[in-house]
Amino acid sequence: MSTALDALYAQVAPAPAPVVSLTEMDRRPAGADFPTIPVAGLELTPSEAAAALFETAAEDLALPVPSTDALYMLLTAAVNTLGPAGIANITPTFETLDADPVEWPEVRYCREFAYRLALSFWYAGARSRPMTAGEVGVAIYLSSLTRYRMADFRHLPGRKLMLSRAIHEGVTAVPTETLIRLGRVMGGELGDADRDRDREWLYKQALPDYHRRRFAFDLVRWDRSQPAPLIVRPDTGGYTIGLTPPPGADGKWLRPVRAEW
Repeated sequence: MSTALDALYAQVAPAPAPVVSLTEMDRRPAGADFPTIPVAGLELTPSEAAAALFETAAEDLALPVPSTDALYMLLTAAVNTLGPAGIANITPTFETLDADPVEWPEVRYCREFAYRLALSFWYAGARSRPMTAGEVGVAIYLSSLTRYRMADFRHLPGRKLMLSRAIHEGVTAVPTETLIRLGRVMGGELGDADRDRDREWLYKQALPDYHRRRFAFDLVRWDRSQPAPLIVRPDTGGYTIGLTPPPGADGKWLRPVRAEW
């Protein structure tokens, strides 16, 4: 596997980038779980951002899932429409709404999208996003976690801690650029996300065991209760691994199949 990974490294060798200190770049106010979202001269909490989106753009947030840039444009328009006083007025009412997936699906969408925006602005001088299912799957594949029968693994005591350790081990096993490249191909192969068969040969050389690939991917594709760290793209170039954020308003983490910058 090392030979195939060496070949992959050669394809994705990043340009030299300055070393960054993510600890110093963390934008969270003291004591806060999440950073604010800077928009149109304001610093919105995720709850305020969700309320603003719900009030002005809920009908525009249906499928297909918008990009983070598109969400930010909608939030900017919402802030310009409502103003600080309008947002302050609607937020308490929005916070009382039940995110029932049948009666109020828009509430859930807006909270999830505001969560995405908060993750994106976690670090000053950088953009960040949740790891995709493919990237987390690759990390698990590259770890020393034993492959189990899926039904057996889901009943193991301490399985979440085992997965957390496996993810941490895997994301540090290869350069982040390589993890992203392998994760994109795994998402295409196993998650039907823009499959690119031309890239699969080297990917399958690097990760040759199909059953382990399937096991690793299936562990996290639908299970959003398992945390994973952020992928960070500093403005100075390159990629790195960030911290593991708290879950969203629904108590779960995002696990997209495609990268959501």
